Amino acid sequence: MLRIVLAEDALLLREGLAALLARFGHEVVAAAGDPDAMSAAVAEQSPDIVVTDVRMPPTFTDEGLRAAVALRHAHPGLPVLILSQYVATAYAAKLLESTNDGGIGYLLKDRILEVREFVDGVERVAAGGCVIDPEVVRRLLTHHPLTRLTPREREILALMAQGRSNMAIANELRVSEKVVSKHINAIFTKLDLPPTVTDDHRRVRAVLMYLRA
Repeated sequence: MLRIVLAEDALLLREGLAALLARFGHEVVAAAGDPDAMSAAVAEQSPDIVVTDVRMPPTFTDEGLRAAVALRHAHPGLPVLILSQYVATAYAAKLLESTNDGGIGYLLKDRILEVREFVDGVERVAAGGCVIDPEVVRRLLTHHPLTRLTPREREILALMAQGRSNMAIANELRVSEKVVSKHINAIFTKLDLPPTVTDDHRRVRAVLMYLRA
């Protein structure tokens, strides 16, 4: 039996999910309607897993997901399953980066075709597994900043990751250093790296984004 904290702002859906999980032998130890209540319930109940929606009060944007990310930091190893109609790309990426810290899952409500599929997902995540809807992966890849780069820009970024200077990159590609500099500025813009006092910091951040992709 799993002890579950369930966070869902819609009362009927929250009660329905609690009854469904109970039918399969699990206990919802706390049912929360907002992120603050969810966080308080986790601190009080020390559940086996948290199941939460993305959009919750007060703004109904991504509060639930942001709270889940915060809970993973506050309680390392806490299994979290996102169950939502939406893919909030920025925070979803942050949540999925923590797969080494315990079970993680992200399922889309309208793509779950069988009750058992949902319950299996809860149980797998609680056991430390990873359950990600393929559509979530597709949307994250589509929104990844590196997809904005041209093949030449990705080639230059790969050489930057090797520690090459602008001059060394120019020699490698047999182009002028001015051309390389132009491409690098385009890379910074497309990766949403704002100008700083020097380009060193932006260069490091661009390389880290490339290595983490």
